[in-house]
Amino acid sequence: MKTKFLILLLTTSTVIFAGAEILKFTARSQNGDVIVQWQSSSETNIKHYVVERKTVNGSFIEIAIVQPLGSRNYEFVDKTAFKGSDVLYVYRLKIVDNDGSVSYTWEIAVPHNVSSVTKRTWGSIKALFR
Repeated sequence: MKTKFLILLLTTSTVIFAGAEILKFTARSQNGDVIVQWQSSSETNIKHYVVERKTVNGSFIEIAIVQPLGSRNYEFVDKTAFKGSDVLYVYRLKIVDNDGSVSYTWEIAVPHNVSSVTKRTWGSIKALFR
């Protein structure tokens, strides 16, 4: 019998990136998608956030641009992640200031595993050819 463990990195320390003070940055696999969430306590001069994803041996690609809303609690649902056997994705946020400066959060590894069912959306098919 094979046992698989879900590894989820939760970070609650406060780190300042460019003009954003990030309190929390998490990601988890849920119901066939990957949920990326973050919380900031302040946003000064922020143009937007970019959610980036890669496989362990790949390069980061932009999968979403999220505008700062002032609510400071954000959630992005990655519906383009392939599900397969032992797929491990790594996520990070790119924080872009109004003056063009860029900073990155820490990286979070998320196992995205659903038996033998594979979800293929147009976005995930395009991602294969990037």
